[in-house]
Amino acid sequence: MTLTARPRAFLCRRFTPAIEAALHERFELQVNDDDSILPSAEIARRAAGCDVLLVTATETVDAATFAQLAPTLRTVATLSVGYDHIDMAAARRAGVRVLHTPDVLSDACAEIALMLLLNACRRGYEADRMVRTGAWNGWAPTQLLGMGLVGRRLGIFGMGRIGRAIAVRARAFGLDIHYHNRQRLDPALEQGATYHGTLEGLLATSDILMIAAPGAPALRGIFDADRLARLPQGAVLVNISRGDLIDDDALIAALKSGHVRGAGLDVFANEPRVHVGYRTLDNVFLSPHIGSATHETRDAMGWLLIDGIEALARGETPGNLLS
Repeated sequence: MTLTARPRAFLCRRFTPAIEAALHERFELQVNDDDSILPSAEIARRAAGCDVLLVTATETVDAATFAQLAPTLRTVATLSVGYDHIDMAAARRAGVRVLHTPDVLSDACAEIALMLLLNACRRGYEADRMVRTGAWNGWAPTQLLGMGLVGRRLGIFGMGRIGRAIAVRARAFGLDIHYHNRQRLDPALEQGATYHGTLEGLLATSDILMIAAPGAPALRGIFDADRLARLPQGAVLVNISRGDLIDDDALIAALKSGHVRGAGLDVFANEPRVHVGYRTLDNVFLSPHIGSATHETRDAMGWLLIDGIEALARGETPGNLLS
């Protein structure tokens, strides 16, 4: 890729101050100042003539966007690990390189996964509300009894970098790790975890199900009523992957019936329009897609994109290049 001395770039969402300052130094940068989620047509209009398009998981970069930004656009850099919001086939046809941000957010996402797990198992939302509303009348021996973790089986759907980081932390709580991937890991990466060759096998074993697989069209709705019914009675479900992997109506029904004891959700279908059914339930802990939301992680993600863009300009192949 050959870039001009000051290539033009469009920033679809606000990044951290340090990263925005670095982008201004390197590019003739246009910024979506109000940080709104832009539709594809508006991205194409505002990024016209740009060499670089910086996006996040909230923007859709489809075939029409690539067609409208051709032939100037050379690089799309997404502040995310997942890239299902980008039409990769259209990017290849247009000769556009796509960068993402693997590795650097695994620890932050694993921390949020454990936060969700603990709050779902130990009824964190109910406990917080009880104290805040003044409803707490003092300690009682049967008050807000939850699920203990020691000896429970944690089933991880998606044992990639984030899934393995979750497993490391979960072992410290006494959880027995099980997982399902498309392929079994090497023993050194498994670290004693039990592999299940089918998702159904994992579900039947999981006292707690952790959804950590990368988003993909083929996985949409995979956790439907039939698969949720395969979980043991009183299981807990946690999702830090993509909201659309879960059939919301099916999970809400399972939470209401008690077949699923509790859930911790950081991601949702149609964000930020969360299914209203979740808001009426006491046994679900909700957070607003904050898996990678630490200062250190967001800076690291931004620098990974900048370094990748600069490597492409030197004719090199950065490790975070997708296509």
